Amino acid sequence: MRILDRYVLKSVTTIFISCIFLFLFLYVVIDILSHLDDILKHSTHYSTLIQYYLWYLPIMFVQISPFACLLSTLYTFSKLNHNNEIIAMRASGLSIFYITKSALVFGAVVSLFVFLVNDRLMPQAMNITQKMKTQMEEGIKRRVEKKHETISNLSMYGLKNRLFFVSKFHSNTNTIENITILEHDEEQNLTRKIVARKGIYEDRLWKFYNCITYNFDADGQIEGDPIYMEEEIMTIPEAPKDFLAQRQKPDSMTIAQLDTYIWKLSKSGATNVIRNLKIDLYQKFTSPFTSLIIILLGIPFSLMMHKRATGLSSIGISIMVGFLYYIIDAVFIAIGRGGAIPPFAAASLSHAIALTFSLIFIHNLP
Repeated sequence: MRILDRYVLKSVTTIFISCIFLFLFLYVVIDILSHLDDILKHSTHYSTLIQYYLWYLPIMFVQISPFACLLSTLYTFSKLNHNNEIIAMRASGLSIFYITKSALVFGAVVSLFVFLVNDRLMPQAMNITQKMKTQMEEGIKRRVEKKHETISNLSMYGLKNRLFFVSKFHSNTNTIENITILEHDEEQNLTRKIVARKGIYEDRLWKFYNCITYNFDADGQIEGDPIYMEEEIMTIPEAPKDFLAQRQKPDSMTIAQLDTYIWKLSKSGATNVIRNLKIDLYQKFTSPFTSLIIILLGIPFSLMMHKRATGLSSIGISIMVGFLYYIIDAVFIAIGRGGAIPPFAAASLSHAIALTFSLIFIHNLP
């Protein structure tokens, strides 16, 4: 590795690690202070708090690493520009990409690490921290409120290879609305489909209303006429508590789990839910590379900064660039969830736009 590469890499790495530790420390302190009343009220043991925040580290790292990359890039290259070192490098014939290649390699490594953390550690961390947070914060009043919650677009896997999709679940009355149940064989071939307007759980039994049952043959074609029942007692072992406990959240699933979940759910015809889940799936691939793209976006800003503007200006520009970047990303995600653009475009357009503008800015640098 050349001296220049080591010089730039050392600066970027040092500032990145410092930012990560600083942001993690501030995040934990602010979170503890904001929940101090609940912690004291429920006499939460310090070992539980330590365990909670240790499991929360992967979640925080994924969230703050792009901003840390942007800040380290802006500060490093704006400082080089302030000391006229960029001018000297350019005068010796070095291109912008050659000067910044070690920072780009660092961004690629960070993006790959974020991708692995996001897929391997995040799902488990999300599940564990959510359970621990509920145990620490949930009082009597909160438990009563939770019993009366209404859940929309609930889906879960049940026994006997059944897939449930429920439009609304009212936990206070044990009532579900607009139910679709798909039964599959061991090879995941659809064997039966049950559609009902409403279901009520009473005396450990589910009673479905306006229920239509479709049977399918080995080729996936409807076998015989659909069976309509105004009221039908369903032999389903799942109770309301199972629906609450097993509801699926994209953040708590790995890429493989979410992909399989979408594939199985696609047989239900729930178009809106499948589209949203596909956006979540594609985001698991695209969002980790925010660190690399945001470094590319930060390079031209750092080299265009005034020579006297380094420290505080780096923080200010980091906030501005990061804010605009995430605003654009949120807009495309919202448009994608509305069905105006395909899921893959919704998850990747903001990254493509940022990458395009960063390359144009870098190309136009003197």
